[in-house]
Amino acid sequence: MRGGHLALGLIASLLVLAGTSPAATAIEQGGSSPIEIKLAKALASPGIDPRRASAFAVDLRTGQVVFQRRSRLSLAPASAEKLAVAFGALRLLGPRYRFRTEVRGSGDLAGGIWKGDLYLVGLGDPTLRIRDLDALARKVEATGIRRVAGSVVGDEQRFDARRGAPGWKPSFLGIESPPLSALTVEDVPATTVDGSAAAAAAAFTAALERNGVAVAGAPEAGGTPAGLVRLALDLSAPLSSIVVRMNRTSDNFISEMVLKELGAAVVGRGTTAAGTVAVRGALADAGVPLQGVRVVDGSGLSPLDRMTVKALVVILRAAESDPGIRDVFVASLPVSGVSGTLRHRLDGRVTRGKVAAKTGTTSQASALAGFVKRRYVFAILQNGSPVAYWYAREAQDRFVTVLARS
Repeated sequence: MRGGHLALGLIASLLVLAGTSPAATAIEQGGSSPIEIKLAKALASPGIDPRRASAFAVDLRTGQVVFQRRSRLSLAPASAEKLAVAFGALRLLGPRYRFRTEVRGSGDLAGGIWKGDLYLVGLGDPTLRIRDLDALARKVEATGIRRVAGSVVGDEQRFDARRGAPGWKPSFLGIESPPLSALTVEDVPATTVDGSAAAAAAAFTAALERNGVAVAGAPEAGGTPAGLVRLALDLSAPLSSIVVRMNRTSDNFISEMVLKELGAAVVGRGTTAAGTVAVRGALADAGVPLQGVRVVDGSGLSPLDRMTVKALVVILRAAESDPGIRDVFVASLPVSGVSGTLRHRLDGRVTRGKVAAKTGTTSQASALAGFVKRRYVFAILQNGSPVAYWYAREAQDRFVTVLARS
């Protein structure tokens, strides 16, 4: 497992986060340092139940806890859940990891005619597009194939057939995320909830014909027989780029696909449940306190997800301390007043460009977790039934502004 050994500095920080220092103990008991008083005032809001809210902040230079309120309270994290998935994926798969999509053939080539079927094999790429299918089609044409006597068969069997995740409402599919499938073409929507592979096969058939390869049979979905020759291969952008898109825009589909790929690549099963096993293993290996943490899906859409602000801060600190993933992980976070889901937040003089953090919003949860000036690492979770979104966000922004000014 990548990153299995923590730097001594990180170990020291984790001991502080565990509450073993006098400073941590004082804050847990309601200490009154000047910055803590300011942060507590900033976080207070008449629209947020303090019993369902927590916050944690640490000075990265000293490792000292500067604020701690209900740091072990288990709360719904919304899209802050993606921090755990990004961390696990970068640690276990590596920033250079690429998803594959293959074209395999059953039959043989004679006189420019492929006498058999072609199989479009999806291996979990969440960013596959029509232009990638065209590139695959050109590679097929370059082998000398001018006509396919059979059909194009779409194969999505690297992942299971479950289209959503535990706890998801049926309405999430098609709104919060496309149906989950190992073979999905980003700009080709499936006509039915179970039609991703068939839709991809139809799109690849059209791509072949655009690039000089006629196909006689109708596209369909199915499994790929063992031992077939590979005719073409497409590689995605590296995981480092995919994680940037996942976190900056809070892309639910990408996070769920990355989670399933973790299951397939690390555990041997392309399921959400297997992916969560891989993520928890990566977190445990990094010393993240897992009490109160429940990883159910990759996006944070599930109301069954649970996280603590202490766990989020340790995830962020562990990522920042790992030279193999530090730059990629931090670069994936939205930047205040500049990019992603923070483009229009915290854009005043004190905070613009100085906060890199993951946002999270559902009807039940609001979250913000990340870095301030690379000086502080922090996490805020607020829950409600429903959560008062504007009050929550205003409190988060006030809290971060205090850190930026200190």
